[in-house]
Amino acid sequence: MLTINENGDGVTFRIRVQPKSSRTEIYGIVNETIKLRLAAPPTDNKANLECIAFLSKKFCIPKSSIQILQGQKSREKIIKIFGVNKGELEKMLSI
Repeated sequence: MLTINENGDGVTFRIRVQPKSSRTEIYGIVNETIKLRLAAPPTDNKANLECIAFLSKKFCIPKSSIQILQGQKSREKIIKIFGVNKGELEKMLSI
């Protein structure tokens, strides 16, 4: 089960990315973390930008509403989405 923390202005949750995959997709939730494959390489911030773009498209929210709070240079990241509550995020993820 994914751990989602609600803040006053949005939600935070953990993801683990696998860059340089054959395609970009969510491939599961393990140990309270979303597993995300990214086609982009982990160089020049490309994987982080693709991560934000993918989540923006998946959740139908603007890229400006998504922020990587922690882990810009790591596979383990903490993501914040502004203007969304826990129930809305669970519905977007269909969990």
